[in-house]
Amino acid sequence: MKHFISLALASAVAFSAMAAKTAKPKIDRIDPPYWWTGMANDTLQLMVMGPDIRDAQLSLDYPGVEIADVARLDSPNYMWIYLVVGDEAQPGTVDLKFANGKKVTTVPYSLKARQGNDAIKPFDASDVLYLIMPDRFADGDQSNNSGQKELKEPYTVDRNDPNARHGGDIKGMLDHLDYIDSLGVTAVWVNPVLTNDMPHGAYHGYATTDYYNIDPRFGSNKEWEEFVKACHDRGIKVVMDMIFNHCGSSHPWFIDRPSSDWFNFPDGYVQTSYRLSTVYDPYASDYDKDRTVKGWFVESMPDLNQNNKHLMDYLIQNSIFWIEDSKIDGIRMDTHPYAYMEPMARWIKTVQKEYPGYNIVGECWYDNEGSEAFWQSGSKVNPDDSALPTVMDFWFAAGGNKYWSAQTDPWGGLNKVYDHLALDYLFPDPQKILVFLDNHDTDRLLLDEPEDLGWWKQAMTFLLTSRGIPQVYYGTELLMNGTKKVSDGYIRLDMPGGFPGDTGNVFTREGRSDKQNEAFDFMSNILKWRKGAANEVIAKGSLKHFMPQNGIYAYMRKLGDKEVMVLMNGNDSEVTTEMDRTLEVLPVGSQWTDLITGQTFTVPAEMTFGPRQTLILYNF
Repeated sequence: MKHFISLALASAVAFSAMAAKTAKPKIDRIDPPYWWTGMANDTLQLMVMGPDIRDAQLSLDYPGVEIADVARLDSPNYMWIYLVVGDEAQPGTVDLKFANGKKVTTVPYSLKARQGNDAIKPFDASDVLYLIMPDRFADGDQSNNSGQKELKEPYTVDRNDPNARHGGDIKGMLDHLDYIDSLGVTAVWVNPVLTNDMPHGAYHGYATTDYYNIDPRFGSNKEWEEFVKACHDRGIKVVMDMIFNHCGSSHPWFIDRPSSDWFNFPDGYVQTSYRLSTVYDPYASDYDKDRTVKGWFVESMPDLNQNNKHLMDYLIQNSIFWIEDSKIDGIRMDTHPYAYMEPMARWIKTVQKEYPGYNIVGECWYDNEGSEAFWQSGSKVNPDDSALPTVMDFWFAAGGNKYWSAQTDPWGGLNKVYDHLALDYLFPDPQKILVFLDNHDTDRLLLDEPEDLGWWKQAMTFLLTSRGIPQVYYGTELLMNGTKKVSDGYIRLDMPGGFPGDTGNVFTREGRSDKQNEAFDFMSNILKWRKGAANEVIAKGSLKHFMPQNGIYAYMRKLGDKEVMVLMNGNDSEVTTEMDRTLEVLPVGSQWTDLITGQTFTVPAEMTFGPRQTLILYNF
């Protein structure tokens, strides 16, 4: 009897498989959903998903479009089509015909006309980025807080839980553009907004389950485009956060893997060692390198294999889709060194071929200068070119920020900041370093609200007037504080006033405390001056600094006849000092404008600095 049942079951399976192969092809999805004519790269990859679609035959008849290749991998439910969209191809609808024998399914595929890319303005050292985690910034549309039909996994909005979804969205950011604009920043970097249809909600956005759709809890693709356009209308650039190292474990790829090598460690969860030094260590074992690059970031984020050509082509094309479709001005790539360097370099070069001068910043989380410099394109210490234009200066956020609040003696305090900049010779282009004091992954610069803003103002001054591309984490301008010792949720607090039921509203002057207004005004004053008359000298000028003595740190930015001079007392006590050591840039008797007071400042032979006093002087 058992033998009979087994034969019957085998026959049923065989019959089902035969029926599937002779049935009319069913197409569930094609990525990307549409494309454009006139692209610099004429090859278009289509990922086709559908039951047993792999073995279907494809044909098309469209002037200027040809089938270059069809890849059929391990899973029967994917087909990878490579089309050549020639220069002569015109916008229109390409009928893709999928056939099982005589049974044909026709899918219309849209080729659009490019609208031009004048709106795209790559970010650089002339900009200041404002980093926003959408879920924690503002809830502009309460209708997307529950029951989104596009999602499979249930979720709840619970603002009492620091690690749950809180309901912030794209509409919330759009509603508060006046606030962002009034601060004086010139760009926003938005944490990931693509779909994270995960059991635990993934409010942070770093567990992608759909690369071509905005998470419906944040809004829609159309709302994202509207947000980018609204920013552009105000002269504000937009940097989009992307993740190529891993996806979410609920992604269809992980449930039905296109090929056996689509993921690293495909047989099960092996966590990364997080030891990024293995990437450049000349003595590193293969075992240690594999654990770093192939290991999964966390169990819910399986590690993608960028050495799989079809996967990498998909990711490269996806980034180009978002640039072309929504006109984003830059990309921040998460966990950059955890992915394979060569395919990631190919990605950057492909993007820059399509959009010359396009800027990309990679999250290279090291707490030392040499490791960061290794990753910047043109590095003197990297035998392979990463092609990465901009790296992140993690030194401050990884512990260097403590030197701002410390007393400045011959070896500590602001002398540590001086020593940090002294190693800029390692970088091919110090102006393409993203400088920040905290972000969504680190402790806040302020662990609690300070009684006095002296050292906080010095940190902000340095951030906004020294070399590189500054990044401000949302709420820093309002003295938002916190530590991640308990969980990351405590450094990703809600902006009061951005959510229904809030008793205070920090987006208005009336809703802020006197100390918050003091902080906001100080930062806004520098930001508006920086993007105005001082923009060119801060963005392009040379930097000369003076080793702190008597607790006084001084540096100059200079471009042509434009000069900016910054002096700060890194101690909580008053200091009187002779001004002879800065004579080469700050002659006694010379007159400057004091940015903070707006008054004329004449340089004395001897000067008394108040506790934690900061001077920002300029002469143009």
